[in-house]
Amino acid sequence: MSSLAALLVVLLLCSPSAKAQTWMVSTDPFVKIGVADKFGQLGAYKAKFTVTSQSSGKTYTLVKSVQNGQNGVDVIFPSPATEADFFQTDNGIAANGAPGEYTWVCEVSGKRAGGGRFSLPAVSNDVTVVERAKK
Repeated sequence: MSSLAALLVVLLLCSPSAKAQTWMVSTDPFVKIGVADKFGQLGAYKAKFTVTSQSSGKTYTLVKSVQNGQNGVDVIFPSPATEADFFQTDNGIAANGAPGEYTWVCEVSGKRAGGGRFSLPAVSNDVTVVERAKK
């Protein structure tokens, strides 16, 4: 028997007893907002999205470039800070998914292109533990 096979046999015999299956879960509330140049008249442009929390008054912005032929862009709020572009305050602090009411505005060339309101819900998670049947 080779040394690798012997090591595998030892590891199998000495492995800890199986534990109950436990799931880790997460819930992230978010909203997708966007604008589009309906008739494609602008060509390339930059869309500046501004989201304001109605409870804290904090404002978060994200600027997206729209290429020729693309017409529009959708963004996710809050966007993860691990993304190349993400919603952030003027100080660079990333937006979070705090429950509450928000307003949003999109500007193109300094003019309002669209806007609206949305709510992020409070979320919670349950963990399920599945016990193995005893033999």
